[in-house]
Amino acid sequence: MIITDSTRSRFDREVAKYPAEQKQSAVMACLAIVQQEEGFVSKEAEKAIADYLGMAPIAVHEVTTFYNMYNQHPVGKFKLNVCTNLPCQLRDGAKALHHLEQRLGIRMGETTADGLFTLQQSECLGACADSPVMLVNDRTMCSFMSNDKLDQLVDGLRQSEGKA
Repeated sequence: MIITDSTRSRFDREVAKYPAEQKQSAVMACLAIVQQEEGFVSKEAEKAIADYLGMAPIAVHEVTTFYNMYNQHPVGKFKLNVCTNLPCQLRDGAKALHHLEQRLGIRMGETTADGLFTLQQSECLGACADSPVMLVNDRTMCSFMSNDKLDQLVDGLRQSEGKA
């Protein structure tokens, strides 16, 4: 990946927030910028960020793989992360994931043929009392996700794209 002038300018703004000797602290922001622009963070993008920040590529890769919010390959327009940590498992988290697999016709980790949905599991989303919970596009938390609510969510997202 070649960092464009526009991307470099965005990186520069993030790095400027830290003392010069701590510019590596901007790694998460740089990863987020690449993901906004490209839709995911490729190995080439990790290398470009590592070069820019003066880090070992493996150090950037460790950050990319640690957090659910960084996509390591292209994903659908709507990324559905279902919490499968123990508290949610005890309150139907696995059932919610399986219901979505059946409803969307994909398995966990896959994307629908139309490119609309990617289904993933996630670790704790910090809303155990509201389980089963899920996160849509790393931003919108959905709680108490019964099968009916899951169906309504999928239908609503499809309608928003004119694919109902």
